[in-house]
Amino acid sequence: MIEKALTSADVEFVTTLHGDEPVSFQVLLQPRGDQADRLLRAIDDVALGELDEAAREDETPEGDEAKDFGRRALDVSLVALRATGSEAEGRLIEDHPLDALGKLVDEVGADEVIVLTDPHYVEEFFHRDWASRARHKVGVPVLKLFSHAKAGKDV
Repeated sequence: MIEKALTSADVEFVTTLHGDEPVSFQVLLQPRGDQADRLLRAIDDVALGELDEAAREDETPEGDEAKDFGRRALDVSLVALRATGSEAEGRLIEDHPLDALGKLVDEVGADEVIVLTDPHYVEEFFHRDWASRARHKVGVPVLKLFSHAKAGKDV
């Protein structure tokens, strides 16, 4: 489960987690949410000392406008994963990401879930982040990883 295009460092990290063991990826990406999410992202940016990012939160596509951006981010991520020799399929999810994740885990018989995200301090503090909530929804281990670098906003 990702929230933006994977960086090359992210791809290297997730594709080498299991050594030489063959792996396949089912990637879920949810485009940016609604206006309410914008405040939480701005608080996270401030907590990380990224004041410029906090000031530019209103420039990031939201809701329906974010679908094209999300599709491009998903496509870039799938191409990068496949370039390493890994199998990779993906889907955009619009509503209830954790329900979609639970269904996918059952559908493909996943061994584990990787949630790759930027830090979200407010949500993490209250255990409302995707990884914390997924641990209660899926019957497999959930590994939470932080993205190694900021993915470009111009995917």
